[in-house]
Amino acid sequence: MRILFLSQVLPYPLDAGPKTRAYYVLRFLAQSHEVTLVSFVRSTDTPQAVAHLEHYCRAVHTVPIVRSATRNAGFLLESLVTNQPFIITRDRSAAMRTALTGLVETTGGFDAVHGDQLWMAPYLQHVYTLSFHLYGTRPTRVLDQHNACYMIFQRLAEGERNPLKRQLVRLEAHKLARYEARICTDFERVVWVTREDYAAVAAAADQGATVVNSGVIPICIDTAAQPPLNRNPNGRRVTFLGGLHYPPNAQGVLWFAEHVFPTILAQAPDAVLTVIGKQPPAELAHFNIPAANLDILGYVDDPRPYLLETGAFVVPLLAGGGMRVKILDAWCWGIPIVSTTVGAEGIATAPGQDILVADMPAEFAAHVVRLLQDPQLCARIGTGGRCSAEQKYDWRSIYRSWDRVYGSAYGQA
Repeated sequence: MRILFLSQVLPYPLDAGPKTRAYYVLRFLAQSHEVTLVSFVRSTDTPQAVAHLEHYCRAVHTVPIVRSATRNAGFLLESLVTNQPFIITRDRSAAMRTALTGLVETTGGFDAVHGDQLWMAPYLQHVYTLSFHLYGTRPTRVLDQHNACYMIFQRLAEGERNPLKRQLVRLEAHKLARYEARICTDFERVVWVTREDYAAVAAAADQGATVVNSGVIPICIDTAAQPPLNRNPNGRRVTFLGGLHYPPNAQGVLWFAEHVFPTILAQAPDAVLTVIGKQPPAELAHFNIPAANLDILGYVDDPRPYLLETGAFVVPLLAGGGMRVKILDAWCWGIPIVSTTVGAEGIATAPGQDILVADMPAEFAAHVVRLLQDPQLCARIGTGGRCSAEQKYDWRSIYRSWDRVYGSAYGQA
C-alpha cells in the first residue's frame, strides 16, 4: 500500500512524546508498505535527522513552519473572529498545501493518507479532496489521535489563575471539542492512544453522531534500545524531564516547585530539584528554593549523567491527554517514578509495584522522600517499571495492531 504520512513535527530525534509515537508507527508501517513522509520542520531540525528518516521512507519532504508571539497574536484574533480553534488556525500553511498538491499531482495519488495528530486533519482532507478531483479516487483517511486535545485545554483552564487567560483557554476547549468530534466522526479510520481519549471525544459529539474507533494502540518505545541505567542507589536528584514549551508540563513543574518540593527539602535537605527540558519557565527561579537545591538545565542532548544521580523521577502533571512517554522512558531506565493520577493516565500502571501515585502535595512529597531514603524501595519500583515497559509497551509486538487498521483500510480481514 502507498501511504502518505503527514506529521506536525519531524519525528526524529526522539526527544518528545509526539516524535516517539510518530517515529515507531512510521517504522512499523514502512516494514510492509511504501511510506512517503511529509513533515513540518523547525529551525532546530537537522539534515541528519531527515537523512535518518530517509532510511525507512520512499521519500521525505519537509515544510518549514515558524512560530512567534506576534504571529500567534494574529492567529488568536483570527480564531476569535472565525470561531475556528486557535491551534488549527495557527498551523494553517499555504506551503504545506502546495507541497501536498505537487506530490499528489506527480505521484498519481496514494492509497491512504495518515495524519499524525489532529493538527494535520485539514491536510488529510486536502489530499482526499484533490485525489478525487484529479483521479476519482478516495484515499483512506487515517488519523492517529495522540490526545483528546480539547481536554488538555479544559484542564489547563481549571488551573489558570489569570481570569482573562482562563476564559480564552475555556473558549479554545469549547471550539476544539466541536472540531475534534466532527473530524473524528468524518474520517474513515481513527486510532486512539487511550480509551479515555476516545470516551472524551465521543462525549463531545453531537447527538446521533458516531465517533470512529478503529482501535486503541498505545504509544510504544524500543525497550531493547534503552537498557536500565546503573544508577547511584543514593542519588539525590528529584528529576523532571520534558519539554516545558508544552503548557501542561510547565504548569505541573511550577506546581511541584511551589507546593511539593519545599516539603521534600524539610525532610531531605540535600535533595536537588533537577528540571530538564527546553524553555523552562522563568518563574521557577522565583520560588524560595536555595540555589544548591535547584538545577534548571534546559534542553540537554544526553540526560543520562543526571538520571544516574536521580533518586526519584517526578511527573506532577495536572493537565494533559494521551500518554506521558516520559513514564515509559523512566520505566526503561529503571528509575522509580512518582506521578499524579493525570500524569499516569492512559498507562497500565500498578501503583506500589511499578510507580507511586499521589495528587495532594503532602502525599506526593512523602512518596518522593520515601524513595530518597529507601534504596531498596527505589530498586523494587524501578525494576517493576522496567518489566511493565517490556511486557506492555514495546513497539515490535504491540504495533502489530496497525496491521488491522491498514488491512481494514484496504479491504482485508
